[in-house]
Amino acid sequence: MNANENTISDFYHAFKNGDAAKMASFYHPEIQFRDPVFGLLKAEEVLKMWQMLFSKNGGTVKIEVSKIKADDFLGTARWVTTYNFKKSNRKVVNIVSAEFLFKDGLIIKHTDSFDMWHWAQQAFGFKGFMLGWTGFFQKKVQEEALRLLHNYKQNC
Repeated sequence: MNANENTISDFYHAFKNGDAAKMASFYHPEIQFRDPVFGLLKAEEVLKMWQMLFSKNGGTVKIEVSKIKADDFLGTARWVTTYNFKKSNRKVVNIVSAEFLFKDGLIIKHTDSFDMWHWAQQAFGFKGFMLGWTGFFQKKVQEEALRLLHNYKQNC
């Protein structure tokens, strides 16, 4: 493995251990994170998101990482997470494609992509099946995620 592949591997090892502080050590101070649930987050918001997610799951998230590849600037990985969605207590198995951009040996851009409709079906059942593909539903999910993050940041 090259240095950036090791960074990705170590990042997910910290993720598996629920160690947000260790994950943060692999991020550049100007980190930008994007995924279908939270949209674009920057710097401190990214770190608070991971802290919030770990505080809410109580260590019950399973992570499996594969297909780690990187060169001097770009990296990718595939990860599968299995957990119970807190709001519905429904089991979710989410397959995520991650892309990374590196600067100064750290991750400066992290983008996670997954099938939002498939995720919504698992997380919300029939409601997710019927509405999960719509922009309206996806916007509502993102608004709720950002509201939870805002509340978490204020209570830290």
